[in-house]
Amino acid sequence: MPLIGVPHTVAGEVSRRQFANVRPVLEADEDSLVFIAGGRADAQTIAQETRARIIICDPAVDTQAPGVAGKTFVVVADPKLVFAGIVNALLVERPAWGIDPTASVDPAANVHDEVYVGPFTYVGRADIASGTIIYGHVHIYDGVRIGRNVIIHAGTIIGADGFGYLRAEDGSVTSFPHVGGVEIEDDVEIGANTCIDRGSLGNTIVRRGAKIDNLVHIAHNVVVGRNAFVIANAMIGGSTVLGDGSWVSPSATLRDAIRIGRDATVGLGAVVTKDVPEAEIWAGTPARPMAELIAMQKKLKNL
Repeated sequence: MPLIGVPHTVAGEVSRRQFANVRPVLEADEDSLVFIAGGRADAQTIAQETRARIIICDPAVDTQAPGVAGKTFVVVADPKLVFAGIVNALLVERPAWGIDPTASVDPAANVHDEVYVGPFTYVGRADIASGTIIYGHVHIYDGVRIGRNVIIHAGTIIGADGFGYLRAEDGSVTSFPHVGGVEIEDDVEIGANTCIDRGSLGNTIVRRGAKIDNLVHIAHNVVVGRNAFVIANAMIGGSTVLGDGSWVSPSATLRDAIRIGRDATVGLGAVVTKDVPEAEIWAGTPARPMAELIAMQKKLKNL
């Protein structure tokens, strides 16, 4: 890692202090850049004990205390956010643009020159905009549109048919046609081994800034709102709509054709069978408002 300089004032004179790595604050060496999360009760002790000489912290840390002499402090309102911005800008390596020789891209695909397609990935007749990174062993079907600055991690499948079947009177089964596509807007990140099904008649849509974790299933015609979060092992049933800024916790199951309101939270392992209003927290099986769930648990405990 290259040395990166930070201004440092000693006796009224500005010099430059350098860091060469980033590490957890108590595992740091003298060449590390670290942060102390805001609001920690032990922040002052950590500032004294860390070997790092460049520390991002909030104003609660006394940067003039004797125990921190000789260290450089960057005092901000949100240390973790500032630290993340610095590391992402300076130290996180991105793959070079281009298509790996082992990848397969349909000649009819529209892939911008500034896109990375990783090893053994398949891209069908899809549109992929600039700045997007697609890692290895991803499968992108026909009819998928991917916006700018999207990241898709290894093993993900986008655009397969959803699970839709019709049973005739004689018991035979016919699949309902899936002729829609998948739209993924700008600045979305999709984790490893996640599946996003194509729409049946309309499209499955992932709005701008949404973040989808590993091992998530997004069924046909789902709409994931702007800046929504869907965490590992969650299952979103067909035609469900997640509002902007909503949060679906790990292993939650959402039935089909319901609406999760803007800024609402679905709790860990919840099974959601009906609409969740805006900004509410629902949990449990079946899911219900958190206050109602806590009250019910207290009654059960006292039986």
